[in-house]
Amino acid sequence: MSTTARSPDFRTETLSFGAHRMSLRRAGEGPPLVLCHSLLADESSFDRVAGALAETHEVAVLALPGFGASTPAPGGLEAVADRVAEGLGHMGWGVAPTLLGNGYGGFVSLLTAIRHPGLAGRLILTDCGACFPESGRAAFRAMSAAVAQKGLESVADTAMRRLFSADYQAANPHLVAERRQRFLALDPATFHQACDALAGLDLRDRLPSVRLPALVLVGEEDEATPPAMARELAAGLPQARLLVLPGCAHVPQLQAPDQFLAAVRPFLAEQRR
Repeated sequence: MSTTARSPDFRTETLSFGAHRMSLRRAGEGPPLVLCHSLLADESSFDRVAGALAETHEVAVLALPGFGASTPAPGGLEAVADRVAEGLGHMGWGVAPTLLGNGYGGFVSLLTAIRHPGLAGRLILTDCGACFPESGRAAFRAMSAAVAQKGLESVADTAMRRLFSADYQAANPHLVAERRQRFLALDPATFHQACDALAGLDLRDRLPSVRLPALVLVGEEDEATPPAMARELAAGLPQARLLVLPGCAHVPQLQAPDQFLAAVRPFLAEQRR
């Protein structure tokens, strides 16, 4: 089945609760599926797969707190996870959704499941982990410091290298240019908060509490969250399976949408039985 760009059936919604807003796009019918994007790639990073996923599921593509029209959630990754959980509580679903997170969105999805047992029914954790090695922590600190001094433009090339391999960038300059512009639209305060949170994150001792079916995906060429992190994550989750995506980097749903869909569809089909 061929992939699709943003479906015309997707409708933009804004959830308002208290003083907060959460922006999302929603379409489809069936079991609920929530898509949570990376730090370096906003909710539009799911445009190549969202329509196909909505053929079998009710898909909600979130703009995470601090992105787009969603209000920020100061207080670290815990506050972001709590805000996501609060927003999902207003969706009116009678069944626990599958949370599918890529990169930063994967960490948010995992922490949401940890902090709010029973909210999620299944997890798809793409190119994330439970804890960064020191080299990864240092990279986040360095990017945050550079942005504080010189703005997002100063790390845009680094961000693109973390999203895509050099060969893929060379072969797809228009897509890379589009993603660069999306990155430059990010709120710097949100970027700093996320970098600080990810640099200090360690969820390894909390993984055994996540007794949900989980699919852990990782791009073989992902330098941002390398396969070793995914292997550690899958080993620590009680009901996880690991799948490495050949040739992919940090955002496989953008780089290889058909390959990404082929990887997630069997796992999602189990939810529909």
